[in-house]
Amino acid sequence: MTEFNWVTALIGGMLIGLSATILLAFDGRIAGISGIVNGAMKFTKEENWRSLFLVGMLIGGLVYEYLLAFEPTPTSSFAPWSMIWGGLLVGFGTRMANGCTSGHGVCGLGRLSFRSLVAVITFIITAIITVFITRHILML
Repeated sequence: MTEFNWVTALIGGMLIGLSATILLAFDGRIAGISGIVNGAMKFTKEENWRSLFLVGMLIGGLVYEYLLAFEPTPTSSFAPWSMIWGGLLVGFGTRMANGCTSGHGVCGLGRLSFRSLVAVITFIITAIITVFITRHILML
């Protein structure tokens, strides 16, 4: 496991917040990734900005990983089936909650949305319960 580096976490969080602010201030759009991915899947000309946002996000990650990172990002040892099930659950959850963690956590809380506050509290409580069960009861 990689040691926590609060400086890179702080800078990364500030960059995420800055990108969400720029998108909202200059285009009036919310930087919720699940909504952006959903809109990009429509492949219409009006939704091209979503694909460009996603491409920029991928390029940013690649630039950081291969040009700027002090050490490589740790790899996961999770089984592929658990990643697929996890992704499906996230997909269903984001549709039911009308947004994902980035949409509610970064953008919704930044706009003082009560719905986002409830969603984020639910995310955190569910994560705490999940970690407790998997680490302390199931001993995974």
